[in-house]
Amino acid sequence: MKRELFDTEHDMFRKSFRTFLEREVVPHRKEWEEAGIVPRDIWLKAGKNGFLVPWVDEQYGGTGVKDFRFDQIICEEMARVNEAGFFIPLQNSLIAPYINEFGSEEQKTRILPKCVTGETILAVAMTEPGTGSDLAGMKTTAVDKGDHFILNGSKTFISNGLLADVILVAARTDPKNPHAMGMFIVERDQEGFERGRNLDKMGMKSQDTAELFFNHVIIPKANVLGNPTQGFMYLMKMLAQERLTLACGAVGGAQAAYDLTKSYIKERKAFGKPICKFQNTRFKMAEMKTEIDMAQVFVDRCVMDHNHGKLAGDIACQAKLYTSELACRVADECVQLHGGYGYMMEYPIASMYLNVRIHRIFAGTSEIMKEVIARADGL
Repeated sequence: MKRELFDTEHDMFRKSFRTFLEREVVPHRKEWEEAGIVPRDIWLKAGKNGFLVPWVDEQYGGTGVKDFRFDQIICEEMARVNEAGFFIPLQNSLIAPYINEFGSEEQKTRILPKCVTGETILAVAMTEPGTGSDLAGMKTTAVDKGDHFILNGSKTFISNGLLADVILVAARTDPKNPHAMGMFIVERDQEGFERGRNLDKMGMKSQDTAELFFNHVIIPKANVLGNPTQGFMYLMKMLAQERLTLACGAVGGAQAAYDLTKSYIKERKAFGKPICKFQNTRFKMAEMKTEIDMAQVFVDRCVMDHNHGKLAGDIACQAKLYTSELACRVADECVQLHGGYGYMMEYPIASMYLNVRIHRIFAGTSEIMKEVIARADGL
């Protein structure tokens, strides 16, 4: 289905970013997966080419153009080449917006310009060993000591956990109120801050996902993001964009798996003819194409609503729920259509299958999405 939301400027940006990925990312994917991490150099290259948080205001090094369609293009192109380790959307769409939205002028001036150049890599630390989607059960604490806070606790499953120079850490600030929490800026090599192991995941092999530990870390007041009791509200406010970002990547991943399989079934033969000539194959492909097109239309509408400040949280949950489930169904069906070769890691569909599975979990599981949607519908 022809999409109508992009103009010439977006098409030029897509072409430029696609060229960057083909030249600087795709040739190194195997090397990065074996290392379990991407090199800092690729972040610097992305910054030099203008692909990191380009939407920030000009005084911080960006263009000032706040159009989520550019973020959407990045998500789609990353999914197209199945790059799950070099997590640009995490920096651009999920973390930097917290600093831009809730940070002081001093914090924005200090942090954002280096995010644009790639000198500063960002991470956000919310999930804990015993607390996933239930943020009210968070045990990490930040105690106000007058001119500073003392941060104690641990976090897990933190993307960019090893590479990050600046980490936004969510912590409880009032033991009597589970919803009173703050967002605290922890910088590389602060005393009392330690990084654990690079976690061995099923997919996203080149994405450094780590455990983080905070033992009496001194947080100066200059590193408190906004109001230290309003962190829960900050998180809730930004979740719609986070879930939309993931929806863009999920539907892009579904499309990429479909396109890869379409090429494969035209070449692969069984019983003397290409397997695309079998009715079951054609029907399966027709079903997937229909669902992907429907999902894409919905996500595109969400993107435009978000550009106009009209994207409701529950609608973002619908987008994330449907596209993440769809991406997993499509990847599974595409592995099946590849037959035995689909189970071989030398075929890209196998790593696609492993990479998309996390979509149903992070930024709120599918079950949490259903809860939010149902409650918004008065149930």
